[in-house]
Amino acid sequence: MRPAGADTHPAEALRRAEERLAWALLALPLVSVVGVVAFPLVYNLWTSLHEVRLGTLGGPAPFAGLANYLRAVTDPELWRAVAVTVVYALAGVTLSVGLGLAAALAVNRPFRGRGVFRALFLFPYVAPAVSVAFVWRWLLDPVYGAVNWALQRAGAVDGPVAWLSTEPLALGAVVAFEGWRYFPFAMLFVLARLQAVPPELYEAARVDGAGPWQRFRHVTWPELRGVLALVFAVRFLWTVNKFDDVFLLTGGAAGTRVVPLWIYDTAFRLHDFGTAAAGSALLLALLLAAGIPLCRRWLP
Repeated sequence: MRPAGADTHPAEALRRAEERLAWALLALPLVSVVGVVAFPLVYNLWTSLHEVRLGTLGGPAPFAGLANYLRAVTDPELWRAVAVTVVYALAGVTLSVGLGLAAALAVNRPFRGRGVFRALFLFPYVAPAVSVAFVWRWLLDPVYGAVNWALQRAGAVDGPVAWLSTEPLALGAVVAFEGWRYFPFAMLFVLARLQAVPPELYEAARVDGAGPWQRFRHVTWPELRGVLALVFAVRFLWTVNKFDDVFLLTGGAAGTRVVPLWIYDTAFRLHDFGTAAAGSALLLALLLAAGIPLCRRWLP
């Protein structure tokens, strides 16, 4: 008699062995995803439906239904935070994408030291958020900051300016920080697309007498519109959910309180964890409603 499984083709046996190995290798990442993403998400939804306060945190809490969601949507502070978040995200992402486009165009052409400049341009994105935020706080300090010193020496301002504690200067400062910190992300995408543009298109444009602006408008821009739209959409979704940059720069003061900071204050200062969880669930729903169509449009 032939042993069981002797009729199995060697290629089929190899395929099954590879599948078992693949599932074994994926087991740890899947468990990590469930522990890091799925469990907190389910627990947040549970918290949003219960009256979870400091005294009931981690224990049984009375069921609240949609009361937490009602408190969240009727809080005027939340809607002010929504307005600030939209302005912050739109302005910050537009600035970062614009700077990324300019930087990519600048380092796309060959020149001496191009590799050094490319590496330096990546510094804001790879540097720790805490470090660069505190450097910016020092630069914008009204008493010891280098920005005020330079502006006063140049005669642009008469006295110290409290950039991070005065409206609307504080919001402008965090928008500038957003643009500076994340323009390398856009630069990498744009630079990769620029290097894929056939040089023959530029040669043909030069032969036809097109100048630099005409070459950019009719050759470069059509090639970049898709990647710029993708980068803008991804950065906008990430910026709406951004917490650490604004928290480190202003703590949400002077008109810079965004939705993640409203959630943080509601949970850890007011100790109303149920309402904070409801606000975060609403933010997740809005991000999914905006993100799914964008992913279908721009991702393969």
